[in-house]
Amino acid sequence: MAGELDDPVVVDLPLRGEGWMAVTTPAHRVPSHGTDMLGQRYAYDLLKVDGRRGVHFHPASTLRGGLLGGRARECYAWGAPIHAPFDAEVMAASDGMAEREWIHPAREIARSVKNAVTFSPEKIPEIMGNHVVLRAVPGAVRRAGGGVQPGEVFGGFAHLVPGSVAVAAGQRVASGDLLGRVGHTGNSTAPHLHFQLMDSADLMTAKGIPCAFRSYEVETDGAWVPVTDGIPGRRERIRASGS
Repeated sequence: MAGELDDPVVVDLPLRGEGWMAVTTPAHRVPSHGTDMLGQRYAYDLLKVDGRRGVHFHPASTLRGGLLGGRARECYAWGAPIHAPFDAEVMAASDGMAEREWIHPAREIARSVKNAVTFSPEKIPEIMGNHVVLRAVPGAVRRAGGGVQPGEVFGGFAHLVPGSVAVAAGQRVASGDLLGRVGHTGNSTAPHLHFQLMDSADLMTAKGIPCAFRSYEVETDGAWVPVTDGIPGRRERIRASGS
């Protein structure tokens, strides 16, 4: 739909530091994940990479990583703290799903395809892995154009490290509070943060809400350029402002 990203809801970037890359972003295509299911229409996949050209999320060479894979906890994003991007109430917090300790690209992709093809509501926990769902408190978010967002806004954070979820359902959190840590549980091909905004906590009925980040920096020609109320482009290298 033309113009649907013109006036997104603006929230804080939930990650800190540099080296982050939006490998899946609504700036590239909508629906960003190829589906509207589970409120994913405008979802992001945020991966941490090194300085090599391309997308290198693990120290291994491209050949070694493709043939042999590597340990999940050696990936650059693994264990990175995830922060609340707005003042909110915790609607759901799920922990305890075991993490796959060894990543092999072919196996991880095959797992994701299988879960998509054989999807049923019972598979949602298996798809999200350890996760948190927040509901923004009134007035905590705004539209990029300055208007108030009509209706409620919920944020979903998926694939967290087991044992890292730092909040519980019913708890109130402030923007910046720790929610958990980036991991490799559920439908994940490598440790990364899946983040989305939606209009309901019920993933079977939720519709995605377009999302921009209040303040971050993009690496352009070797320099860091500040961005306000922006939607990161696909494979742009970004960092939290002030990193």
